[in-house]
Amino acid sequence: MKKLDLLAATLLVVGGLNWGLVAVAEFDLVAWIFGLEFGETNAASRIVYGLVGLSALYAIGSLVSRAREVSPAPVGAK
Repeated sequence: MKKLDLLAATLLVVGGLNWGLVAVAEFDLVAWIFGLEFGETNAASRIVYGLVGLSALYAIGSLVSRAREVSPAPVGAK
């Protein structure tokens, strides 16, 4: 699972940087990497975007499971 965690984190960083660049500089890093103009997509860029989205879902699942592990039992629970 450590490798999957690292891959998901890397993809989330790429996605975060891409959205930051879109907001600040109107520059789409993923499109640029694949030789496309801002906002254009092809199969390869859609795969990257899809993997970033899946990584976000994976991260949400990880956060929820960790929160359940560390959350204290409700008052009065045995």
